[in-house]
Amino acid sequence: MTEKLTSSILNESYIKIEHKSGLKVYVYPKPEYTSSYAVFGAKFGSVNTTFYDEEGTLTVVPDGIAHYLEHKLFESEEGDAFAKFAATGASANAYTSFDKTMYLFSCTDNFITNLTSLLEFVQSPYFTDETVAKEQGIIAQEIKMYDDSPDWRVMFNLFNALYINHPLKVDLAGTVESISKITPRELYSCYNNFYNLDNMVLVAVGNIDIEELNACLDRCLKPQKPMTAKACIPQEPDGILKSYTEQSFDVSLPIFQLGFKEPVKNALSEKQLAASDVLMYMLFGESSPLYKELEENKLINNSFGFEHMESDTYSCVLLGGESRDPQKAAEIIRAYIKNCFKEGFKKEEFDLALRSVYGNAVASFNSVEGIASIIGAMHFCGREIYKYIDELSKLTLDDINERMKEQISLERCALSVIKPK
Repeated sequence: MTEKLTSSILNESYIKIEHKSGLKVYVYPKPEYTSSYAVFGAKFGSVNTTFYDEEGTLTVVPDGIAHYLEHKLFESEEGDAFAKFAATGASANAYTSFDKTMYLFSCTDNFITNLTSLLEFVQSPYFTDETVAKEQGIIAQEIKMYDDSPDWRVMFNLFNALYINHPLKVDLAGTVESISKITPRELYSCYNNFYNLDNMVLVAVGNIDIEELNACLDRCLKPQKPMTAKACIPQEPDGILKSYTEQSFDVSLPIFQLGFKEPVKNALSEKQLAASDVLMYMLFGESSPLYKELEENKLINNSFGFEHMESDTYSCVLLGGESRDPQKAAEIIRAYIKNCFKEGFKKEEFDLALRSVYGNAVASFNSVEGIASIIGAMHFCGREIYKYIDELSKLTLDDINERMKEQISLERCALSVIKPK
């Protein structure tokens, strides 16, 4: 089944294909572009260490296995998949997040050849005791590198303060101890349960011939049984574990992250996400009164940033950077938010934020990589990118005030600090 989706705002269209194999495919034609980009991934990330397998058995696998599986899929009996992409001049990569694993490539020509390579290696797992053991040293070094990163630690320390049961608090790559327990059997179990085409997505953006792409899909996609495995995320209380955490590191200035946890039962709607994006800009953007106050008091520098992290089982806001006095910065941020609840936002603040967020959203459609990444992420949360743009264009100040009540709570707030030794 093929569906054409059109945006009257952007005056652009893309195609959604429900392939007979069960895979959802999105094709965003950009015939005027010289480069093309494709991403093929599964809704399987670091939080999915507990699940009911295809036979209904509760299964628990070691932390970090999704990231480990990502590494191992590039290796087959025929050699390293990277070599195939390099032979055509393409650039390939992959990444694992909390809730998904994505494999990708970009190229200027030979798109179908590279797409064939992508589909083939992701659908051809090859794990042996020897190859799995060989990877442990490589990933252990990666884990140690992250353990030595103050920016990484300040974030995961914050997750461990905000969350009580949710596996978001577990490092993406696991620990050296947890990955030492990973076996080929467990890798195959995760692969067979989650790398089902029902649970995957393919997004292709660029100068792409639809007929050639359809022929490639028919040729490469392997028929599969419908997916029956079910992810199992522990029930998370609305409250937080603790309001403050700190760690000492070899840093010249303290680093902080202040976080706000939002209880969620399902993925946010397009309207909620759009309102969140504008709200974040209004509260923490460079033109906000809060940013100016922190800057004038020399409590932040150009490392300051903010992020809204969300999926269908979690949603949280993180903000921070270097600061000579993290506690004072957090105190000012909390006081500003409290005042916003009391006094509300000014119309001109909303108008400025909306224009900025809307402009950035529209500009993202000039990037093949940006389009593919956004559509893939939206798909796994049951959202559609053009509907998000539509909802963004219709937002009102009342929508922002309502969203703030849902998303920001001083009762569900925690501060993580990295102090100089």
